Amino acid sequence: MKKYDTANIRNICLTGHIGSGKTSLGEAILFNSKANSRLGSVLDGTSTFDFEPEEIKRQSSISSAFAACEWEKKKLQLCDTSGDANFFVDARNTLSANDIALITVSAVDGIGVMTEKMFNVAEEHNLPAIIVVNKMDRERANFQTVIKDAQESLSRKIVPLIIPIGAEDNFTGVIDILKQKAWSFPGDGSSDFTEIDIPADMADEIESSRESLIEQIAESDDDLMEKYLDTMELSEDEINIALPKAIQSRTLIPAVAVSSTKNIGVIPLMDLLSNSFPSPLDRGAVEASFKDERVLREPKEDAPFSAFVFKTVQDKFTGSLAICRVWSGTISADSGFYNSTRDEKERFGQILVPFGKKQEAIQKAGPGDIIAFAKLKVTKVGDSICDENSQVVFDSLPEINPIITYAINAKNIKEEDKLGTALHRIAEEDPTIHIIHNKDVHQVQIAGMGQVHIDTAIDKIRRLYSIEVELSPPRIPYKESIHKKVEGIEGKHKKQSGGRGQFGVCYLNLEPNPGKGFEFVNSVVGGSIPRQYIPSVEKGVVDRMAKGVIAGFTVVDVKVTVYDGKYHDVDSSDAAFQMAGSKGFKAGAEKASPYLLEPIWNLEVLCPDENMGDVMGDISSRRGKVQGMEAKGKNQVVKAQVPMAELLRYAPDLKSITGGRGTFAVEFSHYEEVPRELQPQIIADHKKQEEED
Repeated sequence: MKKYDTANIRNICLTGHIGSGKTSLGEAILFNSKANSRLGSVLDGTSTFDFEPEEIKRQSSISSAFAACEWEKKKLQLCDTSGDANFFVDARNTLSANDIALITVSAVDGIGVMTEKMFNVAEEHNLPAIIVVNKMDRERANFQTVIKDAQESLSRKIVPLIIPIGAEDNFTGVIDILKQKAWSFPGDGSSDFTEIDIPADMADEIESSRESLIEQIAESDDDLMEKYLDTMELSEDEINIALPKAIQSRTLIPAVAVSSTKNIGVIPLMDLLSNSFPSPLDRGAVEASFKDERVLREPKEDAPFSAFVFKTVQDKFTGSLAICRVWSGTISADSGFYNSTRDEKERFGQILVPFGKKQEAIQKAGPGDIIAFAKLKVTKVGDSICDENSQVVFDSLPEINPIITYAINAKNIKEEDKLGTALHRIAEEDPTIHIIHNKDVHQVQIAGMGQVHIDTAIDKIRRLYSIEVELSPPRIPYKESIHKKVEGIEGKHKKQSGGRGQFGVCYLNLEPNPGKGFEFVNSVVGGSIPRQYIPSVEKGVVDRMAKGVIAGFTVVDVKVTVYDGKYHDVDSSDAAFQMAGSKGFKAGAEKASPYLLEPIWNLEVLCPDENMGDVMGDISSRRGKVQGMEAKGKNQVVKAQVPMAELLRYAPDLKSITGGRGTFAVEFSHYEEVPRELQPQIIADHKKQEEED
């Protein structure tokens, strides 16, 4: 692909709710621009963007994909994202690296959960947006209903710019309200269209809509608004100049009607994106940090090079690909850069431009380009890369804790090492996949953003690494402690089997030590236990604590005092006093009213107002304690503390309660005693699991 001036680049992120036709719209744009010779289809597996086997199988996008084309002498860089909430983080990261948020909305289904989420991300990054009402050819398609819903739930700044002629089977064309031009399309997927007269029965609607649109455009400029209030009209030149400014300032969010699969209305949309939406140059400088100072990076070719890695992918042929957005300066092939996040230099050969599953090598990249580097040694998602002599670090991507966890192991025990390598690579590609080596429960665990997210990761492991795996619910890392103080406990180890024997005796006091962990006190006087064997007693106690006394969970928050003992000049040894300490602690803990502790998580739920009561009721049913509530726009944030054991299946339950509109985050808080009536069953279940293992 040829090099484009920064002013002629349009970085467009295709985003929206699952099933709204983002990918099909991208395919139509590529076809109309002749970047592809045929109209790709998600349903028949010929999509440029959905090329992974998991995507073809599910007929929906899972991972962000990239392609570019030329239109009106502009480079349209298309970034197609997933509309599934399981992959929100990937979509969010990709949108943050773009300049234009193209949000597709189904004309049948209206505003979805991911529509709202991605619109909010665009607002957070102050990105110009466009609402594309897709699937206008489908049964029950209704443009006006969608626009009204969008204005109420997203923004009052959303105003129709290109409206449909007809709907459902009668959707045959579109009208540009500002240009007052209409076009008819054959609906056969071809790029053909014909300019026609505006239907007579739509003249009044066009006139009324045009007045509202021009008023919205005028609001972007005080002088223009003053003139409009005086004359109630603007010249064509004034509109052409003011429209891009209104879009860039988000004073106006235009809405257009299309059918991507029939290729109706897509070409006028492409014209609008090319001529009225901002380039990286228009976006201006971005902020970064240098040491403790905030600095700006201008989108100029002669500025120091800087870029941000927002995604990595594992390619079967080129290995790991780091995909980044260039914010300033230029970089040439067969050179290097400085990773300022990790303080490391990197060398590379080719600069690659991703186009679906393929990549094209280019010699040079500049501001606004989205490029990839293969086989980098240290660079990961979220890293800043730059000129070593002009270092900057861009703001890191927000972290989101995973919400669903499984234990994972290879079906064939001989493939455990191979599985470890596969899990590491999967987590490198997708930072929202967390691999946890939980020593407390002796499990390797995989955590992600939802069931589909986990299932997709497992499918990739099977396909790329030929490993069959098993998933099971994660074990809860319970702990044990004691309620009572006990004194005078004897720990004795004596063994005689011919020759040198083993002998060691210690006397212990045990007491609760809440919140202070383990404490070992030596109160031995008079040498009843030689000094060199005191650490042996402590080691024996610690080893026994790790094995538990009632259910095999680690004992915590206990103070142990050794105050007396006995030894033998010949038979006493380090090992003997370790065994004595272990036996003494076990005997004492069993008399000290041992009990189970369970992990408590902080839970924060974001849900619509109307679901707050149901959410709080559900939290209470999970033995949770609501800590507080606060309003956030049209939603409520409920904060609570809930036992981990009650949240393992929370994701699908919250989805059911809120119709998919609720989200939540969790993090570890502390340990609390398990209710007495629940402890016997937990102990029995754990012992049964140990026997099975």
